[in-house]
Amino acid sequence: MKIVVLDGYTLNPGDLSWEKLEAFGECAVYDRTAPEHIVERTGDAEIVLTNKAVLSADVIRRLTKLRYIGVLATGYNIVDVEAARERGVPVSNVPTYGTGSVAQMVFAHLLNLTQHVAYHARTVREGRWAACPDFCYWDMPLFELAGLTLGVVGFGRIGRATAELARAFGMKVIACDVTAPAVMPEGCRMVEQEEVFRQADVLSLHCPLTPQTERLVNAQRLATMKPTAFLINTSRGPLIDEQALADALDAGRLAGAGLDVLSEEPPARDNPLLKARNCFITPHIAWATRSARERLLRVAIDNVAAFIAGKPQNVVNGQG
Repeated sequence: MKIVVLDGYTLNPGDLSWEKLEAFGECAVYDRTAPEHIVERTGDAEIVLTNKAVLSADVIRRLTKLRYIGVLATGYNIVDVEAARERGVPVSNVPTYGTGSVAQMVFAHLLNLTQHVAYHARTVREGRWAACPDFCYWDMPLFELAGLTLGVVGFGRIGRATAELARAFGMKVIACDVTAPAVMPEGCRMVEQEEVFRQADVLSLHCPLTPQTERLVNAQRLATMKPTAFLINTSRGPLIDEQALADALDAGRLAGAGLDVLSEEPPARDNPLLKARNCFITPHIAWATRSARERLLRVAIDNVAAFIAGKPQNVVNGQG
């Protein structure tokens, strides 16, 4: 059994082990694979694991020995799942490894926007406090979260985990989703999407990227938000019309944004959000705590073991 990992570096830059995967057979792990090298590296592989390396219909057709594709992530849009289904090749993902870590990143961004901890710590290091005539100083308004309203767009696992953290901070929670849960968590209520945008002091995005949700946050919806509101996106970059958001931030029509994802990753140097007012961007790392990566790797290996045992799991293309 030959196994190829096309782009293992972001999952495991050296602090985890591939040993359990290597126990299944000959295993080649590449840090990264350029598109033009995918076929040559996987041409004789039966099992291929990928994170962001694209397995198109053409590539899948050319991999004559391919029997299984494992996605080292939850999203699987980088694989042509229909082409794999036509070949009888199951495609598995890892659906729930990062819930707590992503919810935590929402509040990392929110606390940055409301407390400016890194900024003030830097000014102290630069000598500002030592030279201050008063016992304290702050350069931007500081906000208490208790009593503010968190609006959650997409009330799946991560949305609910974010709501739970918000309630611990004393926030009110409103949410919208295409499907309402049978039982709402205490202190949370479902409302229409328009109401979430209008009422939220903090708007956090947790919905999948679909044709219906692409550019969900656009100029029209931004215009309905409070100018004092903050926008957090740890979901998918294309949920936001980036030029519209940059315009709203620069014009003071929105107080700030915390983004862990962008429409193009890595971003183009002319992405308008890179220089937008009070916009803080992290490089898609909400998923990347060691605990989350350990869970991801464990489930990905379990998926391979289940396939070898003839009982594929977490299959996303109906080839179980």
